[in-house]
Amino acid sequence: MSGWDEGAVYYSDQAQFPESGSDAAAATPSRYTILRKFKEFIRNFETEKNVFPYRESLVNNPKSLLVHLEDLLAFDAELPSLLRSSPSDHLPLFETAAAEVLQSLRLKEQAESGEMKEPETREVQILLSSKEDPVSMRMLGAQYISKLIKIGGITISASRVKAKATYVSLVCKNCQSTKEVPCRPGLGGAIVPRSCDHVPQPGEEPCPIDPWIVVPDKSKYVDQQTLKLQENPEDVPTGELPRNMLLSVDRHLVQRIVPGTRLTIIGIYSIFQAANSSTSHRGAVAIRQPYIRVVGIEEVNEASSRGHAAFTIEEVEEFKKFASRTDTYEVICSKIAPSIFGEENVKKAVACLLFGGSRKNLPDGVKLRGDINVLLLGDPSTAKSQFLKFVEKTAPVAVYTSGKGSSAAGLTASVVRDNSTREFYLEGGAMVLADGGVVCIDEFDKMRPEDRVAIHEAMEQQTISIAKAGITTVLNSRTSVLAAANPPSGRYDDLKTAQENIDLQTTILSRFDLIFIVKDKRDYGRDK
Repeated sequence: MSGWDEGAVYYSDQAQFPESGSDAAAATPSRYTILRKFKEFIRNFETEKNVFPYRESLVNNPKSLLVHLEDLLAFDAELPSLLRSSPSDHLPLFETAAAEVLQSLRLKEQAESGEMKEPETREVQILLSSKEDPVSMRMLGAQYISKLIKIGGITISASRVKAKATYVSLVCKNCQSTKEVPCRPGLGGAIVPRSCDHVPQPGEEPCPIDPWIVVPDKSKYVDQQTLKLQENPEDVPTGELPRNMLLSVDRHLVQRIVPGTRLTIIGIYSIFQAANSSTSHRGAVAIRQPYIRVVGIEEVNEASSRGHAAFTIEEVEEFKKFASRTDTYEVICSKIAPSIFGEENVKKAVACLLFGGSRKNLPDGVKLRGDINVLLLGDPSTAKSQFLKFVEKTAPVAVYTSGKGSSAAGLTASVVRDNSTREFYLEGGAMVLADGGVVCIDEFDKMRPEDRVAIHEAMEQQTISIAKAGITTVLNSRTSVLAAANPPSGRYDDLKTAQENIDLQTTILSRFDLIFIVKDKRDYGRDK
């Protein structure tokens, strides 16, 4: 019996924050602890002495707060892993913490009666950013569901803004009692209870099953928009169709993205029940469609879209050494399509096209394009298409298309109707997707004239303006064009003038800076 009277202190916080099972409580920290940690992070994280970036940005911009996951990791090693593994649970906590910190940082306001009162709590949206590498869209599988992921791509369409209810207000049609039901974020709906919990008095009729009527005016809403993200054209394996992914953005991320923008997004890989799932899945309850709930957007600027901006010291040394040579231009030209013999001038032109000129913005707002357009015209079997294929493989952003198989809408942009919502949206074509790169058009003379007219504006003004089905907009297409064409008779005819051989309109010819006539000289010794 020795030791029975030793005083032991038993502590429990179950009463205030109930946890299911004692093992679970021991393994994961309670929601209150995590909330406290998040609040400490926003208040106390400092980059250097007495510089608190998150506190400052909350006071200056109280609606949203951009948090870098690397800073969070430096502050507390547990928080980023919690955010990554179950973001839909911990992001609302983070937003609550930010709202509470903001409330404590703001001064008291003067009420109408004249006395000072506490400021009301406002919602703060947390946006995440991270320096990790994005995963490929083809790698996304079931193991990523409800996890935080980062993917890159190019937006091909954006829907119009809708209002999404966060709380739905219900009223019972029998006893007029009201109830508020929370809505799942993203594309999920609200779960409306089947029965009313009003206890009937004696002589009163009990409430029937499904008595609730939704009162839309009293519900709370946020803005929401859906985007379509397609993988970058350079990441698509040859011979496969590019994949695309549905994104849902809300609150302050709405209406920031136009089609044709390259971006990297961080989001929660979620699932939803598609409204008009095809007839084969009609009875399948368990099949869900994936989408991504975006919690952070980084626009890829032009500098970083053309390959890596970070170079090692050795590479920088090599660049400087190469730049100090006197024959750099000749060396670069010799590296262009080395398997093709001769054609020095064409190679010089292709080198200029790949590097591009400098874009000029004049003081009165006029823009002069810096991209160089080249047309190769001449006999068949003179390696014109080989140059195009080489450029497509070499340039960081390039789209290869043949003139016969591409239409005006496929080259510029098309207006498509969405099946589920029946609304129109824009999808960018080849010139929009190759923004900041090169478009190679083979068989340029076989294009229909009305399709060729569509790329006039894209080649000179470097924009594509669209007015169809109530959508009027301007898309960027800052691309160089490398085109290959044959003369109208198939071969270059020396007996005719150059104008008769080049059977293209003056309007399109004036858009090309360099036009090369590639002839196949019929010389037995040369051919041999």
